[in-house]
Amino acid sequence: MHENVPLLPPAYRIINKYKHLQPTLLPAISNQKMNEYLKEIAALCGIRKKLTWYTARHTFATTITLGNGIRIENVSSMMGHVNIMQTQHYAKVLDINIKMDMKKLMDKYR
Repeated sequence: MHENVPLLPPAYRIINKYKHLQPTLLPAISNQKMNEYLKEIAALCGIRKKLTWYTARHTFATTITLGNGIRIENVSSMMGHVNIMQTQHYAKVLDINIKMDMKKLMDKYR
């Protein structure tokens, strides 16, 4: 499966920095190994929260995308989900998004 999702500049820089080290875009590692790396990063950064692959996906879905006004349909596609229900597992609807959407609606009816 191939996805065409534009990357944010920091992600693009990281991929370009390491692209010559492996034959694929990203190394294929297990969730268990990823969680070990995240635990190590958390320790180095003084983060006390337990970081996991699931936490990272949840943060991306809720804080990075929905929190910045990205529609859930687009978040679903970015995460490679087949349907919105999968995305709703990771993403929480934020009160601020509801307020912003209602403000847009109110502005249209003024």
